[in-house]
Amino acid sequence: MTLETMDAPTAETLNWLGTSYRTVLTAAAAGGALSVTDSVSPPLSGPPRHIHHDADEAFVVLSGDIEFWLEGTRFSRGPGETAFIPRGKEHTFRVVSDIPSRHLVILTPGGFESFFAEMARGQYAIPGEMEEVNRIAAAHHLSFTGPPLGDDG
Repeated sequence: MTLETMDAPTAETLNWLGTSYRTVLTAAAAGGALSVTDSVSPPLSGPPRHIHHDADEAFVVLSGDIEFWLEGTRFSRGPGETAFIPRGKEHTFRVVSDIPSRHLVILTPGGFESFFAEMARGQYAIPGEMEEVNRIAAAHHLSFTGPPLGDDG
């Protein structure tokens, strides 16, 4: 790794479905080892249940409170806390605080950050455009498996 790859240009902030994504360390800059995305999700937001088939995922919560669902087990994390999701495990999360949650999303190996970029570019709707979302997700080793968390589960 050279000094040039360590001094990456300022990352662009992308927006998709009310959530902002700013990749602060790309897989390219990390030699493919990982990626780090700074994300801000509004209250009551979260993705449908899904599986990352090829990557471990860690969340570092900076603000707000998040409820996680990992293969049927629920747990919460707040500012200064972390959650680890092993690859191949069905999971989701939902912001449960009345303020947005800012959190770092770390994936190993890196590369998944390009999924966020494709979704933001196309502004794909969930669930309205799931056929296209699923096609793009499959190219990023991601499968959607169920609904997002709601008040009823």
